[in-house]
Amino acid sequence: MLTIGKLALRVDVTTDTVRYYEKEGLLAPARKTDAGYRLYDDVAIRRLRFIKQAQHCGFSLAEIGELLALKSSDAACCKDVKSVAIEKKLHLEHKIKALRVMSQALSELITVCDDETRPLQECPILAALESSMEKQLKGDRNG
Repeated sequence: MLTIGKLALRVDVTTDTVRYYEKEGLLAPARKTDAGYRLYDDVAIRRLRFIKQAQHCGFSLAEIGELLALKSSDAACCKDVKSVAIEKKLHLEHKIKALRVMSQALSELITVCDDETRPLQECPILAALESSMEKQLKGDRNG
C-alpha cells in the first residue's frame, strides 16, 4: 500500500492531482488508515497511468470518466470504447483543420507586415484585423 505522496511520485503526478482525480470520481483510495490517511494499491497506479495515457491521446477528464465507466461495465464491449475513440478522433481532426485555417490566416497577416519599423497606427496586421471585424459586424447586421 502506498500513501498519496508515494503514489504521486510513482506515477509522476502531484498529490493535488491525485486529490483532484478523487474529487472528480476517477480514482479512489483502496482504504484509509485509522488516522484517515489514504492508502492506494496497484489498481490506483494502473488507473493513474490509464488517465495520463488517455489525456495524452486528447481525452478530457469527463471522457476519461466515460472510458473508465465502460471499462468497468459488464454490459460494455470493445465497440463502445471504439465509438468513443472514433468520436474523439473526429473532434481532433476538426480542431486540426480549424487550427490550420487560423495558421494560414496568421501567415497571410505576417506576410502583409513587411516593414516592422512602421508606427503602430500604420500596422497592417492591426488594420486587417479591424477591417475583418468591421466586415463581420456588417454581415451580422445584414444577415
